[in-house]
Amino acid sequence: MRAKYYLAAIIAFSVWGMFSFVLKPLQGYPSPDILFYRIFLSVTLMLAINLLARRKQLKETKNYLLNLPAKKRQTLILLTVFSSVMLSANWFFFIYVMNHISVKAAAFSYLICPILTTVCAFIILRERLTPLQWFSVLISASACVLLSFNNVADLGFSLLVAGSYALYLVIQKKFQEVDKFVLLSSQLVITALILLPFYFTISGPLPAEPKFYIYIAIIAIGFTIIPMLLNLFALKGITSSTLGILMYLNPIIGFVLAAFYYKEEISATQIVAYSLIGVAIVIFNIGSYLKLRAANK
Repeated sequence: MRAKYYLAAIIAFSVWGMFSFVLKPLQGYPSPDILFYRIFLSVTLMLAINLLARRKQLKETKNYLLNLPAKKRQTLILLTVFSSVMLSANWFFFIYVMNHISVKAAAFSYLICPILTTVCAFIILRERLTPLQWFSVLISASACVLLSFNNVADLGFSLLVAGSYALYLVIQKKFQEVDKFVLLSSQLVITALILLPFYFTISGPLPAEPKFYIYIAIIAIGFTIIPMLLNLFALKGITSSTLGILMYLNPIIGFVLAAFYYKEEISATQIVAYSLIGVAIVIFNIGSYLKLRAANK
């Protein structure tokens, strides 16, 4: 029964792991411009779909919110704004770290993120982990320590990127009754409004090449809207900590592509660390299966 939720998460993170296929052709453009146009196009598409094809769901969501007790409604609105701020912060910090600190620090942040997501889910949502699952988290943390030996100075910046996304992901569990498409639309609208002032201050000249807009459209639809909706759907059936661990599929696929497709230099330490992460994913999900089987007895 839960297989569809696992599948949604696996597809989402696998797609993000292949992000390099659409980012590499745009490497001549400033990173902030890619971010701005990605978000603005995503918002435009989602608003158009809502207004043209999902008016019923908009009305149902409006009625749902109006029928909630005032305190709960206010809490949901505040959480929507806060999660949008976390999403904006994540994307902004990622661009800043990539442009001004190092690409390695930006990539490393998404190795720390699953661990922080699991810890945040434990503290905020009271999601309980089995000893086997905690063991897998320990293995993941050990792999991250291995990879951080030569990049200790960048660790703080990586934590900023990872922490903001971990909080965003965990908060989504609070929106179980809200239409996921409407929720994501609202979050992206707020994110776009937050980023708008930065667009007018740091964006470059308006891109003229059609290639730029073709790839931005692919990124907006295939690498933003669809995987984020899949993430929200997955959270309906699996825990935030499980989703967090599955997030490792993203950097693992990126690592494999770097090694075998882009022919980048890979160290023995990296091979060991990523192998440990792969083992941790398997152990964590064995723990999830055993926990679920015990609960169904």
